[in-house]
Amino acid sequence: MYEIRFPNLGIVLKNVAQGFSIGGFEVRFYGLIIALGFILGYVIIAKEAKRTNQDPELYLDYMLWLVIPAILGARIYYVLFSLDDYIKEGQSLKDTILGMLNIRGGGLAIYGGVIAGIITLIVFARKKKASIPLMLDTCTMGLLLGQIMGRWGNFFNREAFGGYTDSLFAMAIPVEWFGGKNYLLSKVNSGIITQEMIDNVLVADGKEFIQVHPTFLYESLWNLGVLLVIFLYRRHKKFDGELCAIYIWGYGLGRVWIEALRTDSLMLPGVNFKVSQLLAALCVAGASVYIIYKRMQLKGQKEDI
Repeated sequence: MYEIRFPNLGIVLKNVAQGFSIGGFEVRFYGLIIALGFILGYVIIAKEAKRTNQDPELYLDYMLWLVIPAILGARIYYVLFSLDDYIKEGQSLKDTILGMLNIRGGGLAIYGGVIAGIITLIVFARKKKASIPLMLDTCTMGLLLGQIMGRWGNFFNREAFGGYTDSLFAMAIPVEWFGGKNYLLSKVNSGIITQEMIDNVLVADGKEFIQVHPTFLYESLWNLGVLLVIFLYRRHKKFDGELCAIYIWGYGLGRVWIEALRTDSLMLPGVNFKVSQLLAALCVAGASVYIIYKRMQLKGQKEDI
């Protein structure tokens, strides 16, 4: 039940639990990874702040401001586009609210966290009389590292995967993990499990597995590539805010194609379209316009000199 396989790579991971217990209290790897991502993200941000002659303490204060808004933003975004899962006929208002607040039950959306983080940064920077574009650039690599790590929380939770595939990187999850084949059949076309997964069940060592795209892995690797580009380019940036714009462009471009593979995407209410895919496309377009505008502005300033 706790196995995860990558059959076409010959990888078998026998004991991949979601967490562990301490004194009867369950600790999830997802939460630990997110916490570690915050810490290591700050380490990178502090180093970048020193390199650009800024005070690292400014960013420590910002990180302390950020924690609660980022979690709330990620949760609110998820709930807003999953209202049918929380608002149910006959359910009391108390149970509805408790369900929306129950983060341990799953349901955080990175877009909501990033949006909340940017809003928090704008408010914080104005209060501290700091440069908003420079702060955005400084935080970019730390944010990317957090996202790269955070996707591995999805790995331990067996979530954020795509449709059926038999490609090289296909990931196999035991049918038993989901409660058995009958349960999976009842969930076909519900938004996560597809008929194609059921029709192509893999049998290995007497166990049944569904094979899916490990989209969490695709996104983690894509973000690593974006991080490397920004790391190599950061000393050559043309204006403050450019690194953040490159991040938004690169991350959005990756999410456009990765989101197309996923089966658990949040959908626009009343429209059969993935909200994260639309937002990703808007990010690419918006960042492109911003970079072109700023480059043209700089070119015009040079010509006037």
